[in-house]
Amino acid sequence: MKSPLLTLPGAVPAEGPDEGVAAHYGDLFREQRALADGAGFVDLSHRGVVTVEGADRLSWLHLLLTQHVSELPPGHATEALVLSANGHVEHEVQLVDDGSTTWMHTEPGKRGDFIAYLESMRFFYRVEIQDRTEEYAVLRLPAGSIVDTPEGTPVRETAQGRDLFLPRASLREFAAEHGPAIGVLALEALRVADHRPRLGMETDHRTIPHEVGWIGSAVHLDKGCYRGQETVARVHNLGKPPRRLVFLHLDGSEVRLPVHGDGVRRAEDGPEGRALGFVTTSARHHELGPIALALIKRNTAADAELIVGAEGTAAAQETVVAP
Repeated sequence: MKSPLLTLPGAVPAEGPDEGVAAHYGDLFREQRALADGAGFVDLSHRGVVTVEGADRLSWLHLLLTQHVSELPPGHATEALVLSANGHVEHEVQLVDDGSTTWMHTEPGKRGDFIAYLESMRFFYRVEIQDRTEEYAVLRLPAGSIVDTPEGTPVRETAQGRDLFLPRASLREFAAEHGPAIGVLALEALRVADHRPRLGMETDHRTIPHEVGWIGSAVHLDKGCYRGQETVARVHNLGKPPRRLVFLHLDGSEVRLPVHGDGVRRAEDGPEGRALGFVTTSARHHELGPIALALIKRNTAADAELIVGAEGTAAAQETVVAP
């Protein structure tokens, strides 16, 4: 989905998983500061929008998702995962129920597989699943925004701000009235600084929820069966996920930021040493400078001196998931 807001002045198209919306509008640090101050909005119209209606929608979703949603109050936002039979993360969804419809948004390019999974599990339940991506777009208002939610708009509110499920036909009008528009690179920098994982960036085909800190926020440990629950319970009881997420402060003298997949090594082993893990997301933060998230081996010491990439950029780690 290519956003009509890419025609706004200064818009530079994003690449990779955020293709279809703006990376920035000409001033990355100004946009970050605006978000931190509660101003502007972020165009997330490339994300998939899926709804579920019907009398059984919440009790049915409760059986499929890792989160406790059978009694989800109207307007209460949450996030949830879909796991494989082996407990690996397949989907992550942001959701809210308005009393008659459950609204969810997914990572770009994932809604087809997510809907296919939901359809395969319908059986006799009274639910109606719809792909609403052609009709609705997601816009993020930052925490502290004083912009009023348009009447009748489904909204998902969290500590990070408000996600509006806005009709696509009204995107331009909303942008004209409630700017400035802010690119996804600014939002990503704040996400990294907040240590929040993202599907496809902090995850791969082997990721289990414990490794990236999704236990609690997206996985409820006191609910009934769902696919992959055995792995969740076993690792939770043993306390030994194979990898853990860390936050890295990078040497600010380097011009190049590490990219997704760049190796993380012990400083004493040098750039040619054995990799302990890999960088998942890097960013330039308006206050912290160059930063990154990385997945590394669980038994890596929390005080180990690390380097990243072929250049051997020095990286001081902060614990996100405890070893």
